[in-house]
Amino acid sequence: MNLGFVGLGAMGALIVPRLMAAGHKVTGWNRSRDKAEALIKDGMGWADTPRAVAEQSEIVFSIVTDAKAVKSVALGPDGIVSGLRKGGIYIDMSTIEPDESRAVAAEFAKAGSIMLDGPLSGSPVTVKAGNASVMIGGDEAAFERAKPVLLAIGPKVTRIGGNGLACQTKIAVNLLLMVEIIAFGEAVALAEIGGVSREAAVDAILKSVAASPVIGYRGPFILEGKMPEVPLADVTLQQKDMILALNLGRTLGSPVPLAAAANEMMNACRGLGIDHNDFVVAHQVYRRLGGQKD
Repeated sequence: MNLGFVGLGAMGALIVPRLMAAGHKVTGWNRSRDKAEALIKDGMGWADTPRAVAEQSEIVFSIVTDAKAVKSVALGPDGIVSGLRKGGIYIDMSTIEPDESRAVAAEFAKAGSIMLDGPLSGSPVTVKAGNASVMIGGDEAAFERAKPVLLAIGPKVTRIGGNGLACQTKIAVNLLLMVEIIAFGEAVALAEIGGVSREAAVDAILKSVAASPVIGYRGPFILEGKMPEVPLADVTLQQKDMILALNLGRTLGSPVPLAAAANEMMNACRGLGIDHNDFVVAHQVYRRLGGQKD
């Protein structure tokens, strides 16, 4: 199938090779072409605008930073909506506000095409391993058409419901992920302050009933020399999603006290100047609050 991909950052650059490996022809666009050079060398086509990508594609994906960026690449004279054929499918994999996603979907419906929200649950680690999951919101028939392509990205593809509901679910999943990692840092710091070595604490948690996939690959980052130079998700990026959760809770009238507490730990990371690290670095905040030095 002829596919398009708009936004070739950390995640897009990993998804495109999986689509090409499944036999699809992919045309891509990114704000800075230099990030696409390796993909072009490996066989990805290049287009000069999101519209030009859409003109060559049956299904177009995007994954960008926020709702403003989605609107920029999706709508307007050089946007995806102006190039996508009637009945074509646009799948936005970004993590954005549900109502913002629905508003963009409405513009595609006016143009005679279809938008699905399809946020990805996973990190670069899980995408590379082929274990990422995709949640879809929007038209069921369009989902069934796109499902074989989505399965090239990851084996777990689920339609959540109507437009915006996949975005809402992704925000909820990210809330849980962040609270889990913040609690992990709190637990390790508590054990350390009581005299347990960090290595022993991490090992015990990974062997316990509290272990999870995200703790399994991210938890060891807090060990000496294990923090990645390029974070899977730095404090700023993860806090963006936490703010989405806080705003969604306020909009829906649903209490999110643990999200609020986790967000404060991200604020503390920023205050200490360690926010360039993967957000598991919140463990260091707990150590400092407990009077320990790294």
